[in-house]
Amino acid sequence: MPWNIEPAVALPEDLKATWTATPPARPERNELAAAALRVFSAWPRPGEDASDLIVINAHAEELNAEAQDALSYQIPL
Repeated sequence: MPWNIEPAVALPEDLKATWTATPPARPERNELAAAALRVFSAWPRPGEDASDLIVINAHAEELNAEAQDALSYQIPL
C-alpha cells in the first residue's frame, strides 16, 4: 500500500520557476516524484559495483518471476 506522505522539497530557483510556470497536475506530480525516487534508489552506492546493478536490472523481470515462483512453494506455518 502506498504511503500518503506530503513532502516539502526545496528546489533551486531555476527549477522552481519552471515548476511554477507549468505545474503538472497532482497525479502527474506524484508519478514524477515516485519516478525520480526510483531512479535515485537504483543509483549505485559507494562500494557497489555498477556493472552488477546493470546486469541485475537487465534481468529484473525474470529474477522477480523466479522469486515469485519460489515463494509459491512455501506453506504457511
